[in-house]
Amino acid sequence: MALSRSELLTHLRKRRYCVVASVAPGGAPRAALVGFAVSDELELVFDTLGNTHKAANLRHDPRVAVVIGLGEDECTVQLEGVADEPTGADQERLRAVYFAAFPDGVDRLERPGITHFRIRPHSARYSDFAAPGGPRLEELRLDAIGDREP
Repeated sequence: MALSRSELLTHLRKRRYCVVASVAPGGAPRAALVGFAVSDELELVFDTLGNTHKAANLRHDPRVAVVIGLGEDECTVQLEGVADEPTGADQERLRAVYFAAFPDGVDRLERPGITHFRIRPHSARYSDFAAPGGPRLEELRLDAIGDREP
């Protein structure tokens, strides 16, 4: 059974934290644990200070890898995509998504240099090691599941 868009959204929305891996300007790998929210369009959004390593890395090279999960249900999602700092209407829309998950994020807007990043994943790898009948492993292009629902 192929993973649907709504299944992926449901799984992602069960989680509040992910590890975002980026590449520093000199080529060194970096990873950071961040609190995230996910939009109906499968965009991940998180806040950070603009002077952090992750912000500098993402501005230099927007390619990212993200790992979400291994919780009690033994499921993980690994995403690959690109990050940006949305502006205008996109920024307001994504901030609303983020604040719904992290209401304290509104207070962090008072911090000098706070910014929000959006990750637009283009591929995912879903693993459920507790699936009935054995592990369920799926790799998918996210643009390929856009219209498929259960």
